[in-house]
Amino acid sequence: MRLFSGLYVQTMRWARHRYASYWLALVSFTESSCFLIPPDVMLAPMTLAKPERAWFYASLTTITSVLGGLLGYAIGLFAFHMAQPWLMSLGYMPAYEQAAMWFEQWGFWAVLIAGFTPIPYKIFTIAAGAANMLLLPFVVGSLIGRGMRFFLVAGLMRLGGPRLEASLHQWIDRIGWLTVLILVTGYLIFK
Repeated sequence: MRLFSGLYVQTMRWARHRYASYWLALVSFTESSCFLIPPDVMLAPMTLAKPERAWFYASLTTITSVLGGLLGYAIGLFAFHMAQPWLMSLGYMPAYEQAAMWFEQWGFWAVLIAGFTPIPYKIFTIAAGAANMLLLPFVVGSLIGRGMRFFLVAGLMRLGGPRLEASLHQWIDRIGWLTVLILVTGYLIFK
């Protein structure tokens, strides 16, 4: 069944769209404070589709992500009581409590590491505001962490270029079904 190859072709078509950069900026901004989908999902195919724009896409993603992080910081600082039920409903409260503890111990380094890892960045932006972390270390840590992550993704996609795009298209159905199998198996094991 070739379900994933059709999705792949459509994703690459969207990645080449003239307004794709605007959508990338919007997703990057909102993911840092409230949206659930990471910008890498758009950054990778857009860079594959137009490898010559890799550094522009990485810069755009980094800057808008940090700006969105400032919104998350403001939510934590001024409106945590309103964000707390949302964090609880998504099951993010234990992660938030862990992030708050890390801020007390490591501050800047916690933001830098959170910006680079797949841990939901929004948790750290809200926690940084709620913990009243100094703004300058928050911004610098976010720029470095998010920048390292997004430039790495863009660089890898640029390096692979059209050859990687063609290989992915050939293997995407197998990769997709293997991912589904792993997720279902993991769910059944840890349920």
